[in-house]
Amino acid sequence: MDYVIKLAFVLLIFVYSWFFQIQNQEWDTLRSMLKDANNIAVHDAVQELDEAARAQGQLIIDPEQAYATLKRSLESNLGLDDNLSPQAGSRFRSKVKIIKFDIVDESSGVTFPLLYEDSNYGITKYIQGPSVIAVIQTEHPVLISRTKTQEAITVPAIQEYRFNE
Repeated sequence: MDYVIKLAFVLLIFVYSWFFQIQNQEWDTLRSMLKDANNIAVHDAVQELDEAARAQGQLIIDPEQAYATLKRSLESNLGLDDNLSPQAGSRFRSKVKIIKFDIVDESSGVTFPLLYEDSNYGITKYIQGPSVIAVIQTEHPVLISRTKTQEAITVPAIQEYRFNE
């Protein structure tokens, strides 16, 4: 009987460790997917230039078009609906949120290069030209219920125009 109890205890620890490892793998996969999709989305968004300003020799990003393009790109690359909630067949189980969307361009009167800092999201980068900065977030996958809740997966991305020197 003592052997059976020890075996059950070892089996319980093994199963718990196995689920914990699967949860961590799922976190890695979701973070990688978010990072790739956010990189693509800011790349798409930074191309939404104000054509009238461009004709005058200024690179000014249209904020409404850039945000719409960013959102549309995230929807198509992550399998999300119009509210950024997962559709059937998506790897995600919870809503993706755009928690920061920022445009730094010539319309704000800045000169480049510019040191862009945001301590809330751990972003520090020298920006060489007009840029789109986006931070997206989704809930941490949960396979094992614990008393401590895991922090959400938060992914920043920056895309910039570089001026030729």
